[in-house]
Amino acid sequence: MEHHQPPIQKRGLTAIDGAMSLIVILLMVQMWLLTTALEALLAGHRETALPAALISAAIFGACLVLFLFVDKIDKEVRRR
Repeated sequence: MEHHQPPIQKRGLTAIDGAMSLIVILLMVQMWLLTTALEALLAGHRETALPAALISAAIFGACLVLFLFVDKIDKEVRRR
């Protein structure tokens, strides 16, 4: 027996899946950035520390916005 989801719930789940995928990609980029920034810092290249920290903060902000989006969509879908 196949279970059909209402269209609004299906759209909500698709939006959540997309946002979660973006979060995973952004976190992987952030981990790569922090690893390379630390390697550069340990090699004595201190000029890369501030730009890496600023970009990392921007990635964190993007992940936070995506998380809040997922939370909002989840609450809307559960309400219906």
